[in-house]
Order: sequence, then C-alpha cells, then structure tokens
Amino acid sequence: MPDTPGDAHQSLRDLVYLRLRERIIEGEYPAGRRLVERELADTMDVSRVPVREAMQRLETEGFLTVQARKGAVVAEFGPAEAEHFFAVREPLEALAASLAAQHATPAGLKNLERILARTRRAAEAGRLRETVGLNADFHRAIVELSGNPLLQDMMAPLDGRLRRLFRLTTGPESGTPMCTEHEQLLAAIRARDPRTAADLARRHVAGTRAYALTVLQH
Repeated sequence: MPDTPGDAHQSLRDLVYLRLRERIIEGEYPAGRRLVERELADTMDVSRVPVREAMQRLETEGFLTVQARKGAVVAEFGPAEAEHFFAVREPLEALAASLAAQHATPAGLKNLERILARTRRAAEAGRLRETVGLNADFHRAIVELSGNPLLQDMMAPLDGRLRRLFRLTTGPESGTPMCTEHEQLLAAIRARDPRTAADLARRHVAGTRAYALTVLQH
C-alpha cells in the first residue's frame, strides 16, 4: 500500500531529524554552532517544513537551544549537563537491570551476548565510533529486556544524549574495561539476580560518570 501524503511527510521529517541528530552526536555540528533552517533545507534538498519540525523535536530533546539574536544553536554538553544527565540515568539504569534479570528471555540474552562480542572486537581493533554505538546498543537492549513499557518510554529520549556523551568522552583506553563491566552485568542478568544486576549497573554508571566528568572538565 503506498504511503499517504501524511505518511510521506512523517517519514521525511523523521529522516531529517535523524540526520541532524547524528551530525550533532558525531560532532559534525559542534556545541555552539548556529543552525539555520533555510541553509539546512538547501543542504538536504528538502522544504523548510520538515527541517523546522525536526529542529523543534531536537530542541525538546535537549540537542538545540534557542538564543536571542542567534536563533537555534547546538546545545552544550559540558560538566553541568553531564551531572544532570547522570543524576537521572543512574537510578533508571539500575531499575532496568533489575527488571531485565527478572524478565529476560533466552533470545534477549542471546542478543546481549552478540552486542557484547561485537563491542569487544570493535574495542580491540580500535574502532572507536563503532564501539560507542554498540555501547549505547547494549544499554538500550537491557532497557528493552526490562519488559516495562513506561520505563522504555522514559529512557528513549535519553538514548541520543547517551550516544553524544559517549562520543565526547570515550577514548581508546576505555573500551576494554567497559566490556568487562558489561560482561559482569550480563552474567548477573543471566543468573536472574536482580539485586546484583542493579548494583552492577549503578556502579557502572557511577564509574562512567567519574570518567566522563574528568574528560569534560579538561
């Protein structure tokens, strides 16, 4: 069945949104850069309407801010923003890990194993961008295994910020320790041990927080 005009518009809007978000996450559009609706529309060869809607969504999700006389600019992600992010993320990640230990399916566990194996190969090969993406995939998969739709809805808007933070702060030296911590977390989930899973998730986020703040403060 062909797309209706509304479906086509939504698809274009989502495509523009994903492209812009990816460019911010990857640093192609760094913090402080002004984004002009007309210029973006010309660059992407689309009308200004999907660009405007995508930018509004990115503003809602914290990727853009609107400043007087400058318009839309890429939002900062410094130590203060990271502190706010981790204050929200730590308890939610612990809850997700605890629920995943109670509700994970064999297929879900297999998926975590595959992601982790790919992450370790990418980290050992020094493929930093791939490592960062897979790291975020691992955390997203745990949230999905929680079996809690409300938690999934709450965590979904944080996913892009998590990837952006990882991209800003993950270095070649952090890949192997990260994989080791993920393996421990996976073992607790597989063992159906919600308390240990939650504790490991909390400690993992706390360690990531300390490392990220050290990087962002320099």
